Amino acid sequence: MNEKHIDPVLVDGEPLRCIGCGAMIQTTDKTAPGYTPQSALDKGIETNEVYCQRCFRLRNYNEITPVGLTDDDFLNLLTQIQDANALIVYVVDIFDFNGSVIPGLHRFVGDNPVLLVGNKEDLLPSSLKRSKLQDWLRQRANEAGLRPIDVTLLSAKTNQSVDSLLAKIDKYRGNRDVYVVGVTNVGKSTLINQIIRQNTGVRDLITTSRFPGTTLDKIELPLDDDHVLVDTPGIIQNAQMAHFLTGKDLKIVTPQKPIKPKVYQLNDQQTLFLGGVARFDYDKGPKSGFTAYFENNLYIHRTKLANADDFRQRQLGQLLTPPQPENVADFPALVAHTFKTTAKSDLVFEGLGWITVPAGVNVTGWAPEGVGVLLRRAMI
Repeated sequence: MNEKHIDPVLVDGEPLRCIGCGAMIQTTDKTAPGYTPQSALDKGIETNEVYCQRCFRLRNYNEITPVGLTDDDFLNLLTQIQDANALIVYVVDIFDFNGSVIPGLHRFVGDNPVLLVGNKEDLLPSSLKRSKLQDWLRQRANEAGLRPIDVTLLSAKTNQSVDSLLAKIDKYRGNRDVYVVGVTNVGKSTLINQIIRQNTGVRDLITTSRFPGTTLDKIELPLDDDHVLVDTPGIIQNAQMAHFLTGKDLKIVTPQKPIKPKVYQLNDQQTLFLGGVARFDYDKGPKSGFTAYFENNLYIHRTKLANADDFRQRQLGQLLTPPQPENVADFPALVAHTFKTTAKSDLVFEGLGWITVPAGVNVTGWAPEGVGVLLRRAMI
């Protein structure tokens, strides 16, 4: 996977793997996946819990260490699914559905059945009917070329409805392995940890974090009939906001508790700043209500559109955070995406949230270059 040849640590003739991320353990290259100091390796072998240095730092200090993996590396790992006889458990983030779609996934799954899992159900308002949400997810999956055999909702973080998922896996997998797939940051490894805990009592075996790309290689867990459950590495989705933020800022923009929608009555030519990381302009239309769905602690500031550029320049890193003051110089400029709605719609900022807008208005969403901003059929 890297051009430099690195000899993995062997145990009984087989490569030793990090139980946190799946990378092959090695002691020679600090910049490559699976590196662990010899002293830590010796201790890990004694306790039968070997973690690479990257996972150790993530688990104990929430500190991420870059490693030399490319997008192609992750995609090459996923192509193994084409040759597998498996039930595909496709995990998406309900709160960031568009940012958690794997482009062209139907090319990887082949003839294997797909069970669609909407994670982070606990973040959405309880007033949203779950049956309606399941239908919405199925329709979006169909648009992406997938025909899931079923759709289930859960919260891996709170263990909500994980039992229901396990029952459906048993129902649909037949004489197959189970491959769990998803983009980074959808909560896939957290879900795997809940499954492990329910079956073995072991807690937090697999490394999880808010950072993209925590699982580096596939992790195989034995099932009770000589088949395996495989946690695949998260596909890097570069359109996600997480790639532009530090760990401190991710805590501000990543929802941890149920979202409390905020309604703004706006005249046209008004702007809403979403901290300093994104912006919403109401360009043209009658006075209307706009509902914002973002992390509750994200500061939203209303101002006049005519003043918006000057205001952001003066207040970025001050009133408008994130980014933090020390990160302002490195934060990219915002790019405009303009839309005219024909029906009630959501203007989505991938990895951040969305604003529900009425039909027949002109709006603009601003986000860092590369972060997806799109219009979709309203979820709520």
